[in-house]
Amino acid sequence: MENFILHTPTRVLFGKNQISNLRNEVPSDARILITYGGGSVKRNGVLDKVYSALAGMHVSEFGGIEPNPAYETLMKAVEQVRNEKIDFLLAVGGGSVLDGTKFIAAAADYEGDPWNIMETVGSKITRAIPLGSVLTLPATGSEMNAGAVITRRTTGDKQHFFSRHVMPKFAILDPEYTYSLPPRQVANGVVDAFIHVMEQYLTYPVDAKVQDRFAEGLLQTLIEEGPKALQEPENYAVRANIMWSATMALNGLIATGVPVDWATHMLGHELTAMHGMDHGQTLAVILPVMMQYKRQQKHAKLLQYAERVWNLRDGSEDQRIDGAIAATRNFFEQMGIKTHLRDYGLDGSTIPAMLEKLQEHGMTALGEHGDITPEDSRKIYEAAL
Repeated sequence: MENFILHTPTRVLFGKNQISNLRNEVPSDARILITYGGGSVKRNGVLDKVYSALAGMHVSEFGGIEPNPAYETLMKAVEQVRNEKIDFLLAVGGGSVLDGTKFIAAAADYEGDPWNIMETVGSKITRAIPLGSVLTLPATGSEMNAGAVITRRTTGDKQHFFSRHVMPKFAILDPEYTYSLPPRQVANGVVDAFIHVMEQYLTYPVDAKVQDRFAEGLLQTLIEEGPKALQEPENYAVRANIMWSATMALNGLIATGVPVDWATHMLGHELTAMHGMDHGQTLAVILPVMMQYKRQQKHAKLLQYAERVWNLRDGSEDQRIDGAIAATRNFFEQMGIKTHLRDYGLDGSTIPAMLEKLQEHGMTALGEHGDITPEDSRKIYEAAL
């Protein structure tokens, strides 16, 4: 196991009616800006519950944060924060709202061009407005981590940043708030969480037994509960297990002391930026190909994954790895997420443009070994057709 430092300061309030504790988590004299997305939190009543919990406090709102949050939209919120002297942000929604709110928190106090936050991967952030969250879509784990992904529509760039300054102070996770999610969002969330785990697990062994067992348990839970969430949308136990799995998938715990990959995410980001594909869709397309393309380097962990997650113990090593890759693809398809670029009407003609963007963003040595070159990325995109 490799050396690590782990600090997870986010206070988690999990379960039914935890919104009743919201007021205790926010400073009593705070000037609060509630951020949200397309309005589903209004339709399902969550926003009303937030306002009720904060009754009598200074509260304003900013809505319209998109899936794959747009820099251009977020800068409007930054202007509102500055004009209204906001000193606390409350994200009500899913990962995109949270990611966008983290950017707002950092950009509002940032000196210079705010896009520099993305270009320096957050390394220049020295302070940020404190924030909390009320989660309605489990997927990204953004409610309990320091990362965010932002898209600049005018240039077609989708980039990420990290900063301890934007770690949420608290996260309210009520599984009942996920009941009204459309099946497509449920499926995307499950696939996103699954591949978050895979990016931290499917690398090479370092005798990190605790992290491996945690990761395998999360994968098995998502495999068991994901299809049930589509079939039984108001099954509290199913929703609770998915919600907590998605948070645990990317809160830093299973990444401690182990090598990580993230190449699937980097290639997926360019598909979203150029074609507007859902984040979960891009990951479901790329991961099975990545597993096949890097099967030699990932050989030992692929066999472990085949045995412990999919119970594949018979046949040759190659047969077990083939079976694990096929089972992974079938799981995504079972969730209703297609796994080939052609399923989304893409013919590969934009692959050169996506490779240019990868190089522009410095993504020329990807993977846990840093050995995925632009030429490798081209072959992976082509194999995903």
